[in-house]
Amino acid sequence: MTQKFIDLRSDTVTKPSKPMLEAMMNAEVGDDVFGEDPTINALEKKAATMFGMEAALYCSSGTQTNQIAIKVHTSPGTEIICDHTSHIYRFEGGGIGFNSGASVRLIHGDRGRIKASEVASEINNPHDYHVPTTSLVSIENTSNKGGGSCYDFNEIIKIKKVCAEHELKFHLDGARLFNALTETEESPKAYGEIFDSISICLSKGLGAPVGSLLLGSTEFIKKAHRIRKVFGGAMRQAGFIAAAGIYALDNNIKRLAEDHKKAQHIATVLSGLSYIEEVIPAETNILIFRIPDKISNKDFLQKLNQNGIKALGFGPQLIRFVTHLDFTDEMLVKTEDVLKHKMF
Repeated sequence: MTQKFIDLRSDTVTKPSKPMLEAMMNAEVGDDVFGEDPTINALEKKAATMFGMEAALYCSSGTQTNQIAIKVHTSPGTEIICDHTSHIYRFEGGGIGFNSGASVRLIHGDRGRIKASEVASEINNPHDYHVPTTSLVSIENTSNKGGGSCYDFNEIIKIKKVCAEHELKFHLDGARLFNALTETEESPKAYGEIFDSISICLSKGLGAPVGSLLLGSTEFIKKAHRIRKVFGGAMRQAGFIAAAGIYALDNNIKRLAEDHKKAQHIATVLSGLSYIEEVIPAETNILIFRIPDKISNKDFLQKLNQNGIKALGFGPQLIRFVTHLDFTDEMLVKTEDVLKHKMF
């Protein structure tokens, strides 16, 4: 019999539940290139309304939504301000340079979070032709490399003020935004009032098999639609997968708190183990911890694998666990047992 692994590599590993599959199979579809897929149209309207924004665009991935937004907001030779751990900079294949011809000004923030004062200090003089013209500020909430850290909304408001004063666009990589909202209890509409564009992912904590949404003004989404076409992202009868997104928004937001509790429980367990050097506070569903130099990432991950657990190396001596809707209470008990009794 094939061993059933506990997969903590990412919250992208989830599979559609039976009710989600039923929603997908029963979806009404049409040709989205002609704007005639009613399920995609319904998903886009639902998301836009949820955030109080004018329009939305359904795309295949969060990388695609981010890269489309960057392309719309910038022009070749301009510059983006973001944290040095940002997904748009670290994990999107060099897309900023490849797709948009823009450069990046990096801030070394606090666990992926940057401050308004730091943004203000990095804006280039628009009259100095020796340097790129600053055009966009992008933040990530929650921060993946920051261990699922959440922004203080008051700081976001301050960053927006800086952007407004310098006529800069403000983008949110909200791949795990609903995880942040679950913890801070802020509303999606509060975010919709702040940002020029927002990317939200349906295939992470929300459990859909594929898809992300880009939100913004009607004019912004009109431009984004064209860029999606240029990027080869136009889809046809994609309502079958869009139906999973509708199901996810209707049913899987409130349950994110369960994932957070499991991550926090594992963090408590790890904090009491002699072979763990540091546990980064688990605010949401991402847990990053440090192992000593005498244990390599490879050996640690191999030991976990031998005990039926998959995890991810996240830098020198760093390991990442991500909890999700397919990580059950029984799996939590087994994970605790392995960490306490079967490792080093």
